[in-house]
Amino acid sequence: MAVAIPELYRTTVGKKAVMAVTGGILVLFLIAHMAGNLKVFLGASEFDHYAEWLRTVGAPAIPHRGLLTATEVVLGVAVILHMWSAISLARTARRARPVGYAAKKKSHANGYAVHTMRWGGVIIALYLVWHLLDLTFGAVNPQGGNATPYAKVVADFAPSHWYVTLFCVVAVILVGLHLRHGIRSAAQTLGLTGGRGARGYDLLAAAVSALLVAGFLAVPIAVTLGWVE
Repeated sequence: MAVAIPELYRTTVGKKAVMAVTGGILVLFLIAHMAGNLKVFLGASEFDHYAEWLRTVGAPAIPHRGLLTATEVVLGVAVILHMWSAISLARTARRARPVGYAAKKKSHANGYAVHTMRWGGVIIALYLVWHLLDLTFGAVNPQGGNATPYAKVVADFAPSHWYVTLFCVVAVILVGLHLRHGIRSAAQTLGLTGGRGARGYDLLAAAVSALLVAGFLAVPIAVTLGWVE
């Protein structure tokens, strides 16, 4: 088994399977993260209590921040495997595709999807780095690292920081496009899109991505418009 797994990963099917599984992990995290973010509408006390709960859940059986750290490690590994698989598959496809054929036959829709996934992935990665430096470590947050989670969020997306909100909007929309394409591709990889199933998974991909985009953008837009302060 220890030998079979690396061998499987070297195949195109194996890499697509890894992308599908890691993508599923990331989607579940996004749903949970979005639900947590929306607690900001319940007020500072409720939101800060939730943020503290994430660090103390399972105590005293689990060390302070233990479950949160474990989750971050799993997510980090999932992101690395997801990106590495995507890069490896792109290189394999580029080597296998004749240049002339690609130039003549590549459709506008496929080209759009490829560029969206490629450059969208870069922008999403940059946003994740900024997000960690901002809200997790407080290094670039206007309130600093000692502020409460609620204060950090409000400071981030204040009307005077409209450019931060704009960056967030662009990144989240790209996450939605990336997610929609990813869900459809994962369903196809796992053999779930045969017959009438393709239409159903197209609708599922659109619904999940739209829900997540709306949920994640609700907070920064509400703060920028002064609905949350």
